[in-house]
Amino acid sequence: MKKLVSIAALLLIIASFSLFIYRPTKETIIFFPIHPHVTFSEAKTTLQLQPQKRDGKYSLLWSASSSLDRDAYLRQDISLLFADGRLVDRLAKWKTNSQTLTQEKIVAARDSRFFQAISFHHGELHEGEMITSSQTMTSDYLYVIDSPYSPLVSFHRAATQDEKEWQNVLNKTTAEFLRHTSESLLSHFSIQKQQYYSLYLPDLIVYNEQPLPDLSMEKTQEIIGKLWEGLYKSYFLGIKKEDGSILSPIGSTTPLILISKDYSHLLVLTETKDGEKIRLTQQISR
Repeated sequence: MKKLVSIAALLLIIASFSLFIYRPTKETIIFFPIHPHVTFSEAKTTLQLQPQKRDGKYSLLWSASSSLDRDAYLRQDISLLFADGRLVDRLAKWKTNSQTLTQEKIVAARDSRFFQAISFHHGELHEGEMITSSQTMTSDYLYVIDSPYSPLVSFHRAATQDEKEWQNVLNKTTAEFLRHTSESLLSHFSIQKQQYYSLYLPDLIVYNEQPLPDLSMEKTQEIIGKLWEGLYKSYFLGIKKEDGSILSPIGSTTPLILISKDYSHLLVLTETKDGEKIRLTQQISR
């Protein structure tokens, strides 16, 4: 009887181990060479203000969706929402043997704010022993004016003089906050900014359609894909410190991306909600 129990226990362990090995996991985005003939037929990120306030707060409908032109072994979409230079929320969804993903979330907020969302859409394709991928980015932004002296309003592009003034104020406030934070991070880590191409994460969207300076589009997409792979593991799921502990990224500053001009490596700099300065380093393969 004891022997039968031991065998049953062993089989259970083996079965659990097999499930652990073969179960598709949402904890990883892996860059594979870009498939030249697989594309996203549709991809978008949207931010939309909801009409009613409740308990002094307004709500945003935040959505991210994408559709590949064929089924993929693994489809993954992640999205990050920033407000005034800090991360306020995140979205993630994955499916196997699928081509379309759709996700949305209602986010509550108060006060006038400048929202920016950026999403990474990814598909992993298996053809025999060959593994490739397809990827794209989408983004959206929204200015929300929540003032006791005027009705609740939102806009993407300012149309009135009042909206233009609010847009200037929110842009300036966000830019000054990020500039001050970036200078502090660069000083803390003794980084010479002139040795890098620098941009904030939401601005990465421009390299959807154009290459990095002096690089091919193919190499640019490789760098972007591997950057998002690293961001997902070490920022989106939790900020990994050097001592191995994990911090929530919520409330952290918009990541500053620094790509070395010799394309040997890139850095991601951010400051956590509690003020801890974080540097993530990724080597760039030749």
